[in-house]
Order: sequence, then C-alpha cells, then structure tokens
Amino acid sequence: MKEILDAILAPDSGAADFAALKLPESYRAVTVHKDEAEMFAGIPSRDKDPRKSLHVEQVPLPELGPGEALVAVMASSVNYNSVWTSIFEPVSTFAFLERYGRLSPLAKRHDLPYHVIGSDLAGVVLRTGPGVNKWQPGDRVVAHCLSVELESADGHNDTMLDPEQRIWGFETNFGGLAEIALVKSNQLMPKPAHLSWEEAAAPGLVNSTAYRQLVSRNGAAMKQGDNVLIWGASGGLGSYATQFALAGGATPICVVSSPQKAEICRKMGAEAIIDRTAEDYRFWRDEHTQDPREWKRLGARIRDLTGGEDVDIVFEHPGRETFGASVYVTRKGGTIVTCASTSGYTHEYDNRYLWMSLKRIVGSHFANYREAWEANRLIAKGRIHPTLSRTYTLTDTGQAAYDVHRNLHQGKVGVLALAPQEGMGVTDPELRARHLPAINRFRNA
Repeated sequence: MKEILDAILAPDSGAADFAALKLPESYRAVTVHKDEAEMFAGIPSRDKDPRKSLHVEQVPLPELGPGEALVAVMASSVNYNSVWTSIFEPVSTFAFLERYGRLSPLAKRHDLPYHVIGSDLAGVVLRTGPGVNKWQPGDRVVAHCLSVELESADGHNDTMLDPEQRIWGFETNFGGLAEIALVKSNQLMPKPAHLSWEEAAAPGLVNSTAYRQLVSRNGAAMKQGDNVLIWGASGGLGSYATQFALAGGATPICVVSSPQKAEICRKMGAEAIIDRTAEDYRFWRDEHTQDPREWKRLGARIRDLTGGEDVDIVFEHPGRETFGASVYVTRKGGTIVTCASTSGYTHEYDNRYLWMSLKRIVGSHFANYREAWEANRLIAKGRIHPTLSRTYTLTDTGQAAYDVHRNLHQGKVGVLALAPQEGMGVTDPELRARHLPAINRFRNA
C-alpha cells in the first residue's frame, strides 16, 4: 500500500504511473462476520455496541470485473446504514449478500463470510475493468452508493427502479470503509477540487439522498417559497436538506434537539428553528398511543414561525416517532417525503388528515446517477458544503459508528483510510478560501 500512497501524494503522478503500480494481494478493511450475526440477540437496539461487531482486518483483493473499478480509498464516512450493518438490524446484511450472490458467477464474489462495509469514498482510481472508458487510473473521484445491473427495462427511466438496485457497501460487499474498494464505474464522480479527502467523502450518500428527496421531481420537487419542515436539521441528512432549502429559495423550519444544534442551523442561514427537547414535544402518550394534541401544538408553533402558513413539504426520516405529526402538520395538498426510519419502521398516522386534505406520501430511497451527479456538482461549485464534524482513523471506525448510533455527533463523521492525516487532497485552494467558514462550520460547532 505504501507504493500506492506514494503515487497519490506525488504531485506529478500520471495515469501510466498508476497503471504500472503492482496491486497488493490484500488490504485493510472494516468488516462484520457472518458467524457473529446473532451476537446481539435479545439485546435492545439502543444497547447494541458497534465497537464489538466491527473488525479492522486484512481481506483479499477482489477480482475486477467488466464495468468496474478498483479505487484506493483515501477517506470514507459513517452513515446510518453502517450502524444498521454493525448491529445486524433490521436483518443481517449477509442475507443481502447471499441473494446477490445467486444472481451471477460475478456476483458470487460478494457472498463471503465477511462483509466489507461502507457506502462513501473519496480516492484515486487504480484499475478499471473491460468496457470502462470514461475513467482511468489516477483519476481523483468520489463514489455514490447506487449499484445497478440495468438488464431490466424497469430501470431505464429511473435507475432507482431497477429490480437489481442495491446500496453498495450495505447490500453489496467491498465497500468504502477500507483501503481499497470495488465499485461499478457508473458510481464514480469527480472529486470536488477544493475539499480535502475526508471532506469530499462525507457528502456522498446523504447529500444525494437529500437531493432526490427534496429537490428532484422524483421526490418533493421543492420550489421557491415553499415552507419545508426538516426533522433532525443539523444531522447527517437534515443538514443537507437545510442547505438545499436555503439555496433553492424555500424556508426551512428546522427541528433540532439542543441549543447547540439550533446554533448550527442559524449559522447555515436558517431562522425558523424548533428545539423539540426544550419545547418538550411528546408525540406518544405510551408505546401504543399517539397524542394528537401534541401534533396540534407543533402545527401552531410552525404557523408562529411562518406568519400563519402550514408547511408545503415535510422532510421525514425519523419514522415512527414523528410520522403522525408530520402528516398532520402538512398543508392541504402538501407532501410528506420519507426515507429511512431511524426511530422505527412501523409508521402510524390518522388517515383522515391525509385523504381529506389531499396530501401525498412519497417514498424516497437514495438517488439515481443523474441526481447524485447533480448533488455532487453543487458541492464542487461551492453551493452546498460538507457537514463534516469529526474524523476518525480506520482503526477507530467502531467508535465512530457507536457515536452515530448514540447520536453523539453533529453532521457527518469521517474516517481516514489511506490518507495519513486530515486536510490533504486540496487542488483548488482559491475556491476553498472563499468557502472555508462554511466548510468548517460543523467542525467549529
């Protein structure tokens, strides 16, 4: 790996230099083990500890197939799907790998007794397989996490509808929390030149997810003047939704859980902020019964902040805990767009407030290549900024996942892979200087 890192750090390395590098037989990676999938059986979700299930070990270099690329990973990040993988919820990811392995002899590579996890990366292309023309060794790239086969007509209008659509590093193997990753070439995008490796790795999954969910016509199709309620507005996903709302001429109503997180939203430019902890919203009377009075109290608070208007869009991702309130507070004809369910997958709401007020619930899941490319383009132009708050080493990924699981973090949590230290990889210092306060906003918080 030293020769690879030396080539990346050398200012004059070209495509031929990278193509001539000898690839290692193995590399360090963050894994979970199939024979440990039941290690947390009977333990409540909140008490499951990723530090016990995540391993950092040497794994064999996978075979490179057609349409694929091997990438030297300089940095990655922790997403909530990494937490789900580490605690084997809602199911063990080995079920995904087994299913994928039955698809073809090439896919069989993914069905292993270990799973290299991670759905983000920033790094340098080392090798490309047959049929790859756009990318070559030495290209500085980031990767989005949509893996598709595109052999079905269903995926050719929106690749997210491909029957064989998967999330790389979660439903496939050889993910980004490693020194080398295996991706499909149509996952690759140019690395934003003004960002360091760890900053460039942080937005991928969450930025693209927020773009589709809020901006794309496949999601809420946000427009100027919309009022947008954003749950967890300073978090890994919500922080990008807040930026998209502000950049797109909408008004974000940011829901946070502490004064510190409220201050982050103010620094992003948001003015309408609800501290749900300070205002003590309790949407559930007990485990089985919601409290509509709390929905109404939230709706009244929103109208106080918007000059009497209800929200046009609710940016939903907590799920069970908040969904009933989200449906209630949306204006007549408005949209609740939902991805994930970090507080529970079984959503309950009063359907009278949906059907009689002509509201829509839209399901949204990651993003297609075009949406991910547009979201990354906005990062590269300095219109949207990474929300990286802290960076860990690859060895400490278990602690990073633990912090995300316990919501001890702000924004995104990064992981250095091959990069020996933070701050490396910037090739446009002038653009960086113009946006440095925004780039460091979450770090400084």
